[in-house]
Amino acid sequence: MTSTLTEAPADGPRHQVELTIGGMTCASCAARVEKKLNRMDGVTATVNYATEKAKVAYPEGVQVADLIATVVRTGYTAEEPPPPAPPKDAPATSAAPDARTAAGDHELASLRQRLTVSALLAVPVVLLSMIPALQFDNWQWLSLTLAAPVVVWGGFPFHRAAATNARHGAATMDTLVSVGTLAAFGWSLWALFLGHAGMPGMRHGFELTVSRTDGSSAIYLEVAAGVVTFLLLGRYLEARSKRSAGTALRALLELGAKDVAVLRDAGTGVREVRVPVADLAVGDRFVVRPGEKIATDGVVVEGSSAVDASLLTGESVPVDVTAGDTVTGATVNAGGRLVVEATRVGADTQLARMARLVEDAQNGKAEVQRLADRVSAVFVPVVMLVAAGTFGGWLGVTGDLAAAFTAAVAVLIIACPCALGLATPTALMVGTGRGAQLGILIKGPEVLESTRRVDTVVLDKTGTVTTGLMTLQGVYVEEGSGKAAEKDVLRLAGALEHASEHPIARAVATGAEERVGALPPVEDFVNDPGRGVRGRVAGREVAVGRPDSAPLPEALARAVEAAGAAGETAVVVTVDGAAAGVLTVADAVKETSAEAVRRLRALGLTPVLLTGDDEQVARSVAAAVGIDEVIAEVLPQDKVDVVRRLQGEGRSVAMVGDGVNDAAALAAADLGLAMGTGTDAAIEASDLTLVRGDLRVAADAIRLARRTLSTIKGNLVWAFGYNVAALPLAAAGLLNPMIAGAAMAFSSVFVVTNSLRLRAFS
Repeated sequence: MTSTLTEAPADGPRHQVELTIGGMTCASCAARVEKKLNRMDGVTATVNYATEKAKVAYPEGVQVADLIATVVRTGYTAEEPPPPAPPKDAPATSAAPDARTAAGDHELASLRQRLTVSALLAVPVVLLSMIPALQFDNWQWLSLTLAAPVVVWGGFPFHRAAATNARHGAATMDTLVSVGTLAAFGWSLWALFLGHAGMPGMRHGFELTVSRTDGSSAIYLEVAAGVVTFLLLGRYLEARSKRSAGTALRALLELGAKDVAVLRDAGTGVREVRVPVADLAVGDRFVVRPGEKIATDGVVVEGSSAVDASLLTGESVPVDVTAGDTVTGATVNAGGRLVVEATRVGADTQLARMARLVEDAQNGKAEVQRLADRVSAVFVPVVMLVAAGTFGGWLGVTGDLAAAFTAAVAVLIIACPCALGLATPTALMVGTGRGAQLGILIKGPEVLESTRRVDTVVLDKTGTVTTGLMTLQGVYVEEGSGKAAEKDVLRLAGALEHASEHPIARAVATGAEERVGALPPVEDFVNDPGRGVRGRVAGREVAVGRPDSAPLPEALARAVEAAGAAGETAVVVTVDGAAAGVLTVADAVKETSAEAVRRLRALGLTPVLLTGDDEQVARSVAAAVGIDEVIAEVLPQDKVDVVRRLQGEGRSVAMVGDGVNDAAALAAADLGLAMGTGTDAAIEASDLTLVRGDLRVAADAIRLARRTLSTIKGNLVWAFGYNVAALPLAAAGLLNPMIAGAAMAFSSVFVVTNSLRLRAFS
């Protein structure tokens, strides 16, 4: 990764650096780092919580070390990217990403271990506290023994983050969790050791009355342990989602070939030497056999073939190449042997540039700040002030230190976000679980915000609206020849094409086998590069090639013309030197695509077809499924520009795609939906994944995401509303601890029940 990029704005030279930020636990952390960096003279920074990176532009006179120091003073860590290594030093360039990947895996495993241990210890505490029948003599001391590790060790990430926030005068969800759980635990310790809760035979009562209490016989160990466990569950789900944010780039780079057969002069002649792709240099010549990936961008110097570039360009029809034609790394040689001279290697290749496009799109995508963090930033200081005011008021009026402490801690206890901790994770778990049953994967709560605003859905053509596979569409013979002639032409052409590796030939051969059964053998097979194939089948001279390879009767000429108008590819079959028929192949439209477009329109979305194919093909497909707006002949980098242009027109854009060529556009869109039958790069760059590859699921995905978001917001309103409503009772000293416990339990049950309604989504 290049550490600096020189620019030339009016205020003088500027540089750009990308820093890796550590220690962020919520979107407000990213906002705080961004604010601190932007306060530096001449510095412009954008911090992305999902990717844990900061893109910073800074002027002359500011050093990267100054930027890192500012981040550290804010309470987080920052690392400068390693300097770029020579292209041949592959292990050195990959070491840093591998180290970061290992660190991420270790962090996730540590969090999973913390969650597992906390859950195993917290469940008995909750059961003992809430079910009187399980309460034996001295049960409260067992609860303390089990709850203490959960609060101290399990909740350590929250306590550490809260301490960091406090040092910098800030408050987030971590502050609320830490204060609430420690208050509940502290109350319980005071009641056990200094009050009456530690007496043998103590039982939790359920006297639902509003009266003053000294709190000396009430413990809240189940609240402290339960909140920590539930919040750890939410943190784990979030961390797992964040962990996958950078895998789109790895998926892109893994598409390339790993090694290559380079032609070397060995003194006794030229021979093939297989070397890692990282050792390729500009000017090297390498061999690409049928079925192999082309190692890097280059020019064909020997041989001819068909190259399948659909993953990178979106073109559904393979491209014929011969000497002098350019080829792109990571595309697949679908035909004959090629010798290619490398023209671009390493970071200069089209694949590497696409990886940078995805990274830039992800970094530029604004992360929606969590509603809970926004509210808690105000809620926590208010609660602290109310608790302090309660303590001072009671002490000043009554002079009773115990009563003042009891009332103040009651305020903190009732503010403990038990239901708040459940609000997002439970709705997400139920919503994503139901989504998985329907073939929909939702990556995280920030995705849901985007679904409400989307008004335009951009659909990739190949593999999304269409099948992505060339299939036989039609067989045409001279008028009056009959079905027998069609079958005869198809049998002869299918037999000949069966010997070819060209994708169009495979479509013809497969279609022939499906329609006429077993195919006869081929003799004297010859491949004429750029024109077609010929050979002897059942004693007859047969050739299959381009429409201009033979003069055509009027009926067959009309068939070729109609195929072109419909966006299909036509080939001519000649038998014994005379044109006998025309076969057409095309990337077939999925049977469900038209219905899917109708469903998307019903959601208030305007569909747009976006493709790398030519205009005629695109409009034919659009007409078949009911799409009016078509943008065709678009290169991968231009797809990002199209999405941003639509956004610049004031539209909120959802993008549906399946190929590597769609990955950057998926990341740039307000909402990215990847077909699960597509590439890993597209799936990882998206926000929603449609596992079944059925476009109708896109409409279901948007409906489910909107419903899940509504449920989360309803849960949050209830959770905060409960706290706010109960605070005055606590401050007045009228909060019976058992009423508080029952209210907390009811609040949690309500949130869970409300979330479970998502299971009925269809």
